[in-house]
Amino acid sequence: KQTGIQSLSDTLEAVEDWQLALNVLLNSYASIKPATAEGSSRLVWFVDFEKKTLQPAEQKLGKSGWSGGKNVALKRFKEKEVLSMTQQDKDIADKGIVQESYGWGYYNNTPYIDFEKTVKLLIGHPLMFLNYSPTTPVELQEEELVLQVEKTNNGYEIRFSETFSLDSDYLLRKETNTRWKYVPIKEHHRKIVGSFSANKLVIPDKGKDQLNLVVNALANAVKIQSDVTEHLEHLPEVAPEMRVHALIIPFGDGLKLEILCKPFGSVPPYFKPGKAGEVAVAEINGQRVKTLRNRQAEVERAQEIIDTCPTLALNDNKDYEWTFTDDEECLNVLMEFEPIRKDNLLILEWPKGEKLRISQTASFNDMAFRIEKNNDWFGVQGEITLEDGTIIELQELLKLLGINNKSNFIRLSDGYFLALTKEFRKRLKELEGITESSKNGLQFHKFAAGLVDEFTSEIENLQTDKAWKEQIKKITSAKKLKPKVPSTFEAELRPYQEEGFRWLSQLAHWGVGACLADDMGLGKTVQALALLVDRASKGPALVVAPVSVCRNWENETLRFAPTLNLVLFGQGDRQETMDKLGKFDVLVASYGLLQGEAEMFEKKEFATIILDEAQAIKNRNTKRSQAAMNLNGDFKILTTGTPVENHLGELWNLFRFLNPGLLGSADRFNEKFAIPIEKNNDAERREQLKKLIQPFVLRRRKNQVLKDLPDKTEINLSVELSAEERAFYEALRRNALERIADAGKNGEDARFQILAELTRMRLACCNTKLVNPDVNIPSAKMEVLKDLVDELLENGHKALIFSQFVKHLALVETLLKEKGVHYQYLDGSTPGKERQNRIEKFQSGEGDIFLISLKAGGTGLNLTAADYVIHLDPWWNPAVEDQASDRAHRIGQKRPVTIYRLVTADTVEEKIVGLHEHKRDLADSLLSGTDVSGRLTSDDLVALIKGM
Repeated sequence: KQTGIQSLSDTLEAVEDWQLALNVLLNSYASIKPATAEGSSRLVWFVDFEKKTLQPAEQKLGKSGWSGGKNVALKRFKEKEVLSMTQQDKDIADKGIVQESYGWGYYNNTPYIDFEKTVKLLIGHPLMFLNYSPTTPVELQEEELVLQVEKTNNGYEIRFSETFSLDSDYLLRKETNTRWKYVPIKEHHRKIVGSFSANKLVIPDKGKDQLNLVVNALANAVKIQSDVTEHLEHLPEVAPEMRVHALIIPFGDGLKLEILCKPFGSVPPYFKPGKAGEVAVAEINGQRVKTLRNRQAEVERAQEIIDTCPTLALNDNKDYEWTFTDDEECLNVLMEFEPIRKDNLLILEWPKGEKLRISQTASFNDMAFRIEKNNDWFGVQGEITLEDGTIIELQELLKLLGINNKSNFIRLSDGYFLALTKEFRKRLKELEGITESSKNGLQFHKFAAGLVDEFTSEIENLQTDKAWKEQIKKITSAKKLKPKVPSTFEAELRPYQEEGFRWLSQLAHWGVGACLADDMGLGKTVQALALLVDRASKGPALVVAPVSVCRNWENETLRFAPTLNLVLFGQGDRQETMDKLGKFDVLVASYGLLQGEAEMFEKKEFATIILDEAQAIKNRNTKRSQAAMNLNGDFKILTTGTPVENHLGELWNLFRFLNPGLLGSADRFNEKFAIPIEKNNDAERREQLKKLIQPFVLRRRKNQVLKDLPDKTEINLSVELSAEERAFYEALRRNALERIADAGKNGEDARFQILAELTRMRLACCNTKLVNPDVNIPSAKMEVLKDLVDELLENGHKALIFSQFVKHLALVETLLKEKGVHYQYLDGSTPGKERQNRIEKFQSGEGDIFLISLKAGGTGLNLTAADYVIHLDPWWNPAVEDQASDRAHRIGQKRPVTIYRLVTADTVEEKIVGLHEHKRDLADSLLSGTDVSGRLTSDDLVALIKGM
């Protein structure tokens, strides 16, 4: 168990405690108007000595402390009209504020601050604050110029500690970010420098005796710091403080950090590691003392601190100084410092008033959890007790986590934080993603029990009821289940297909729905059939599929599952068919019949329900979807190669059928998952959703499980429009933009107009005849296709040609007839029996080309006789194209498959293909963690037309 971090307020060494204490007393009892009642005021100075800016301001004392301060007009200040002025402020008004100025023939009566005159008057002022951090006090003290004597290899060097010009009256020296020195330049300093060459005096070894005489003589006039021990023999020596000092001051929303050495520990001076003289002199309790610095050790220890703290090591520094602009970096620095500070290798120094404090570091073992059943939900309560006795409820902790978003720190109050271990934060975020607030507190759906069990099992202080224990026992039992494929099932399953059968059986045992989302062509139907045979004795089963796929279910059932009694719904008396269903019966119905006879289906209880090509119910607003939601079954299965085609709302609707309640309401799902993932590309939310649905989705890619499947090559063939086609297309594009603009002005739904115009432009990319039958311009795309088909046929290949436009297929059909090419044809109007007949003919060798409309032939077909696929026009969703291509590239294919896409250059087609790169397989992105993109907005669509 990780021990908490002691409050920094108790452990950080304050900068010059005695000075700060005197400042407090001076602030409270200075000769100004007493600040004892609300509304009292004080005059402060906001300073930036580096930029040489000074500004007096007046602050009011309220219930929450001193206000931010309002700048005082210099005219009021000059005339001493500010009531809270001290005598020091009045002296500044008299000597530092200049009333008149002259220049280039004009006279200016506006007061201004003469920095050179004023800065000396601010020495020791108790109410100075940094201009860029108005709550951070800053000190200005007077310091004597030091004459340094350093030993060199060849002798000695004498120089002043600061370089100055002979006409200077003073120097300002920054000792730390909040401690500055005013160093006056006196006449004897100028005389000494006047005897130097290049600001220093070099003396050979032989001049040591004379040097000693000079130094002793100068000691009466100037402060001397020397490496020559004889010069400091009279001073007592103390051991140097070797710990590194980290000075921290607030800076806007962040902080500035400076690493320094402080050889005398409790008192200045400060030095940059390894810089300045080896012998340091200070005054402690009124007595001057010396210490011998180990400058090499200072540098090494400072570097050790930097190397130990990743946040420091990864950020550039300027002479051991860092600036951090947000709380997260600041808190990370403090967390990284803490073990070093505890090992007594580092001293942290803050100015008066801590900016950031870390209460403690919290992990799982600091939480207490209680879980108990509430209908289909489990209520969860929890709390964490801080070291000071404060108790934070789980619901409040999750709320604070949401406010702090992706930070590992929870803001408890202003400047007060609770640090979370990375694993604890990750788990809390997952819990926040699956829980909902109710009148009794937080709750999560029973289907999420497995995910919750993953991390509650690590919690020592966990209380659960009997229902929770039974739920976990059921999940554990399902995982251990090792079912065997029924001996009456006559297909020889591949290893991954056996795994799929076992997985379906385990989820059936658990009592939850399953989505078999294997890649197209991996045999989802045969895996589901094995499960139907295994569950046949439990009651009738229902398979709902597109019309084009129903016959495939009939054929494969007869072939692999002869013990099942397959019934095609729609033949004979439908009600009688429904009433007679019993064990070992499998009712196969189309989605259209499901919708048309929704009430009849709703009244029947099925042991197993399979929705094949389940993307058919992706739209929750359709009657088809509603009919599916009203089905009643003990175990529900979805089979689909594309659980998500366009947006995550489709996934939500599939799970509404499969495991209702798991993903919450549509609004909650959009808020927690869809919008963050699709709009903001939130990887953390995407990972949470992935983990939430992962137990119920099985997805294998072909390249993962079919090592013997032939290669697939994808080629985009660029088609150049002729000059006539280009002119036609450009005119169409310009007219489209005008019509869209007019639709918007007239208050019409512009999106429908945009889609209509895009469709016209896409048709024009294929053939101008598709837009205007009276225009007789040869099609460049048709010419490319003609050459491609000739080449394929000459080399003995067979091809599937897909188009989403039936009119386009008709033009290609005319071409094939003219060339005498034997072909098959299939679109949405082809009757079911004739459809299957044409498929079988093509597979048996009757036809070299199969013309297929994309939507009608993109699913449920096995056309491995072809080894080439040609897409005449790109579809918005690449997943639909992939499905169609995999009619050929699937189990049973023995030859490499080549896929051609004919894409018209510099048109909307090229833009659509460009979108594919970002949109390809949204389901895959969710299940595998790659990037996703949401659905296209109207602005996106218009941009395609504009060519942006």
